[in-house]
Amino acid sequence: MKTIKDLPGLGEKSEQVLLSVGIDSIQALRQLGAVHAFIKVKKSNSTKPSMNLLYALVGALEGHHWLSVAKTQKAELLMLLEEYEEFEQLFKTNDEPFTLEQLINSAKHK
Repeated sequence: MKTIKDLPGLGEKSEQVLLSVGIDSIQALRQLGAVHAFIKVKKSNSTKPSMNLLYALVGALEGHHWLSVAKTQKAELLMLLEEYEEFEQLFKTNDEPFTLEQLINSAKHK
């Protein structure tokens, strides 16, 4: 069975970083998506990833080399990260981030 480190452009170090935040399979990475996986790693106290990790995650999931992703999708990815941070600030409560689960639950109760 393939593991995260078997994806193109990712290796043992990337796999260990993802495992440290609970992303333990290719399926889990695909379900979460590259941007959200990167944000999860970025928010962890264990490591502060460079943008190269994001490019590598996108490349691994889309079948492109990370340098190609950096050249062609850099602006889009930076914008997505910025939008996520703005969204999080809008819904921050009691100095705790507003989670997607909280958003879904609040929508159900309306």
